[in-house]
Amino acid sequence: MTTPARTTTLRYWASARDAAGVASEETTAATLGEALLLARSVRDERFAEVLSVCSFVVDGSPVGTRDHGSVDLVGGGRVDVLPPFAGG
Repeated sequence: MTTPARTTTLRYWASARDAAGVASEETTAATLGEALLLARSVRDERFAEVLSVCSFVVDGSPVGTRDHGSVDLVGGGRVDVLPPFAGG
């Protein structure tokens, strides 16, 4: 059975926001993997490069090393896209 697509907000931080050209956007996807694929499809290679080093937090829970295709999204949820930060 396929998970239905849901509207979720992607929030970009720091260099991810710069590469995306927006601070946030809504997307309709069933999984984090689908949401990221859709976001990459309308942007340049720089955005894809930034995403490749980002961490993701879905509704307050870090994704860690889980396969993005296995991370289901919920309607009205939020994905924080976090590039590596300098400092401490």
